[in-house]
Amino acid sequence: MVPFEALYGRKCMSPVCWDDNIDAVVLGPQMVQDMVEQVHFIRQKMKAAQDRQKGDADLHHMDIEFEYVSDPSYVLEVVNIELDEALTYAEEPKEILDRKVHKTRNGETILLKVLWSNHNVEEATWEPERQ
Repeated sequence: MVPFEALYGRKCMSPVCWDDNIDAVVLGPQMVQDMVEQVHFIRQKMKAAQDRQKGDADLHHMDIEFEYVSDPSYVLEVVNIELDEALTYAEEPKEILDRKVHKTRNGETILLKVLWSNHNVEEATWEPERQ
């Protein structure tokens, strides 16, 4: 039985099933009560299934433990950055790390890999030479 039929006690009237000959159903108080009970039963089953999935997921996540092992050779370097009144700082190119030529249909563009002040080598960006 499809969920729509389970919830409402009748087949869906979507264009997919218009070719079926469906007799009109007269809804009385008892039929409405039966539908309410079916909906309640289906919701209980769905909630139980969700709780089981959640419980299984919690069990799998509990098995993982993380432990930090300190390494005295790994020391972070403190870098002081001077901020202006608007709490911003100026980014200035510190070093050019690499150079390449990017060819397009309309010509060539020279790109430079720039290391910026207050950034690591991994954060260097490719910039057009004219900038």
